[in-house]
Amino acid sequence: MAVSQSAQLGMATAFFGALSFLLSILGELNKPPHGTPIRGRGVVVCKFPADPTVALGALSAVAAACGAGVGALAVFFPYNGKPVPRKALFDYTLLYVFFHLAIGITVAGIATTAWVTASEAMHRVRNVQGGDPEYACPTAKTGVLGGAAFLNLDASLFWLLCLMLAGNVKEEYFDDGGGGGGEVGDGVAGLEEK
Repeated sequence: MAVSQSAQLGMATAFFGALSFLLSILGELNKPPHGTPIRGRGVVVCKFPADPTVALGALSAVAAACGAGVGALAVFFPYNGKPVPRKALFDYTLLYVFFHLAIGITVAGIATTAWVTASEAMHRVRNVQGGDPEYACPTAKTGVLGGAAFLNLDASLFWLLCLMLAGNVKEEYFDDGGGGGGEVGDGVAGLEEK
């Protein structure tokens, strides 16, 4: 039995969301709490242990963006080869709300992941500090990458909810004759009342 294209897009969205979550969690678990300060004449050189936090954070942000892209594509994907007008999709208030929530959570998750990853990379690049002999060689704030992991997972779940709601709207649109020349909003009128 072949899996429908909508189901394939849904599985891809879930895969990228779970991948983003796992990469961020692994990055958080591998991140050292601080570097080792090596004090010299008027400077402190920070030596950080080799760890994959920056690479894992960057890959997590990319995976989250891919998941959101596939999720958005799936919402607008044709139903059985027939396109559904955007107005018909967004006339259904619940889909409209969840779609915009998914976008907001995706932006927050990717931005948080990118911010903490860039912060960690900057600590490693700018590892020579002048002035304060007591500089402790900090790394990015602990727990932020883990929080970003949950935002990315939540975004993936919201995209999956959007896919289910869009599937219902598309089905109603064609079952109620919206695809057969009726008014654009006819297909979702029954959904509003349920």
